[in-house]
Amino acid sequence: MNANANPQPEEPRRPRGSGHVALVGAGPGGADLLTLRGAEMLRRADVVITMSEPAAEELADFRAELLSHCSKDVTVLEAEECGGDADTLAIAHAREGQRVVRLYSGDPFFGCRGAELVAACHEADVEVEVVPGVSSVTSVPTFAGLPLLGSENPEVRVLNARAHGGKEVDWHEVAAADATLIILGADAPAGEDPAHQGPGFDVLCKTLIAGGRPGTTPVAVVRAGGTTRQTTVTSTLTRLVAELKAKDAKGHHATAPALMIVGSAATHRPELSWYENRPLFGWRVLVPRTKEQAPALSVQLRNYGAVPEEVPTISVEPPRTPQQMERAVRGLVTGRYQWVAFTSVNAVKAIRERLESYGLDARAFAGVKVAVVGDATAQAVRDFGIQPDLAPPEEQQSGAGLVSVWPPYDAEIDPIERVLLPRADIATEVLSAGLDKLGWEVDDVTAYRTVRASPPPAPIREAIKGGGFDAVLFTSSSTVRNLVGIAGKPHNTTVIAAIGRETEQTAIEFGLRVDVVAPKASVAALAQALAEYGAAKRIEAIEAGKPVLKPSQKRRGRRRKL
Repeated sequence: MNANANPQPEEPRRPRGSGHVALVGAGPGGADLLTLRGAEMLRRADVVITMSEPAAEELADFRAELLSHCSKDVTVLEAEECGGDADTLAIAHAREGQRVVRLYSGDPFFGCRGAELVAACHEADVEVEVVPGVSSVTSVPTFAGLPLLGSENPEVRVLNARAHGGKEVDWHEVAAADATLIILGADAPAGEDPAHQGPGFDVLCKTLIAGGRPGTTPVAVVRAGGTTRQTTVTSTLTRLVAELKAKDAKGHHATAPALMIVGSAATHRPELSWYENRPLFGWRVLVPRTKEQAPALSVQLRNYGAVPEEVPTISVEPPRTPQQMERAVRGLVTGRYQWVAFTSVNAVKAIRERLESYGLDARAFAGVKVAVVGDATAQAVRDFGIQPDLAPPEEQQSGAGLVSVWPPYDAEIDPIERVLLPRADIATEVLSAGLDKLGWEVDDVTAYRTVRASPPPAPIREAIKGGGFDAVLFTSSSTVRNLVGIAGKPHNTTVIAAIGRETEQTAIEFGLRVDVVAPKASVAALAQALAEYGAAKRIEAIEAGKPVLKPSQKRRGRRRKL
């Protein structure tokens, strides 16, 4: 059945004077865990008040992704800047007839103060709704591969070590029970109100052992659960503190917040771990593409567990003089060309926009054959309503590859000998020269210009040169030249991935060692090749009995060399 066959009627916007407050649980720390209802509330919001949890500064990217659901004219208020009374501010905006969303980590009613806002809304006679969120208590153990309730674990107890410093918890009574324990807040950051700091892992372990739990009791600590910064340490009550200190000293487990799980669930991690086992888990990957082209690649990288960072190295701009493109469009309409060859998505976009500016559509290509280079280019042509007639071999997606399959001009069977080649101002002459040798007349037209982008912010440049990125994906020779030009050479530990042999050669010419080359010239194949490289390195480390480290965790003080 078509999921869209019976679409739900759109909820009308409320009139002025009929404000509304929605408490939205955002989940444990991954924007993709936001519920559909939560996303709908954000889309309709006039005002959004952000989360105010202690780790909020570390969740800047998370909040930015959440806010991407909002309309462009939404007002965003940072909770920590609301003078300590975000609830009063939310009600004030609602009384003005605005839709207000108050964001919470996890679930508004679990470990958060959402109940206070709901009570305040009732007292103020303001309509209120609570949108439940995925709670860290159940989701984080799942992300870590730790099954909670089952035949082995018939009971689970959840404890807040931060509540009054854990003083109201009878830890000896807790230790005497057989229940699996989930302990929140054992790692309250230094500098917080001492009344809300937990007893700490060392005190907890000693207290539980003193209360009757064997020192060999399995235990796991999961930090930053549900995010690409997640780390998990499994141990026993006796050895946990020493192992945490060893990890923290190397910077491998120093994130927050943390969840402590005590009980047999921790023994299942080796066979059930899945989230942290993704091939590029936690890798910070530089995507040097234009803002329009980067999102699809970033989505694929996230599916592999990576943290993509889009840093445009080029800006696509119209040609300085439009006369060539105008003549090309007229030629399409009047039957001047037998072929049009597209070598990039930008070329397709340029021709399509020019046609549409004249009120024309894909019918302008009637009687014209279309050749393409690359999967993305082919898809852009199909999106315009045209089925490509010719493409290079799968293993040779390039201008030279297209020439290898292009038929020579035959005056007896080809009514027209002219080919339109819309391309970038800096494109190579390989395709044009190859078609000329095959007897075709080529109209080589500048459809767009590629201009070097402005340098990225200083922290990005420092991360590129200092090894802060785990990998860089080069999708063309121009991205190599431009990235080095605006930001410098990547550090020697950074994995370099190139989309094809031409891009690889350019990287080598700039003194870079290329680690990964895509088997075909497509960004999807490039991302997959990097994932396979990451998976192989993970297996190699595990088989050697070494910790699985990201490339950025192997930094040294020298630049990358051949």
